[in-house]
Amino acid sequence: MIELTINGETHRTAVAGDMPLLWYLRDIASLTGTKFGCGAGLCGACTVHIDGKARRSCSVPLSEAANREITTIEGLAANGDHPVQRAWAEHQVPQCGYCQPGQIMQASSLLSDNPTPSSAEIDNAMQGNLCRCGTYPRIKAALLDLAENAS
Repeated sequence: MIELTINGETHRTAVAGDMPLLWYLRDIASLTGTKFGCGAGLCGACTVHIDGKARRSCSVPLSEAANREITTIEGLAANGDHPVQRAWAEHQVPQCGYCQPGQIMQASSLLSDNPTPSSAEIDNAMQGNLCRCGTYPRIKAALLDLAENAS
């Protein structure tokens, strides 16, 4: 039996420990905000927080996620009002929106570790999150505003 803590709730499952966390989140826990992108941990669409750090859930087996704190986009803020989510709305970041849960989870992890990142630090932290619509300038503007307001 594997025990997971997802968005503060305990989940127990008897599925195989090698199942990717992403599959559990979407198919069993019905937390569909976390998206499937590439399945190889390269695009960032499936980014969640594990013990507060951004991780690609498609590359994390359930056995590795057991007994750790997992936060999905649904658990980031009860009302969708996390500062990053508010900045995304203010800067009209989403276009199609598919990658945005992963982008937001990556960005919130960055700001948790470093509330005032430089432009280069933002580029470095966000480089593994792909956006087919090319909203990168709006993402960066939102993060620079958050960093400026934090100082």
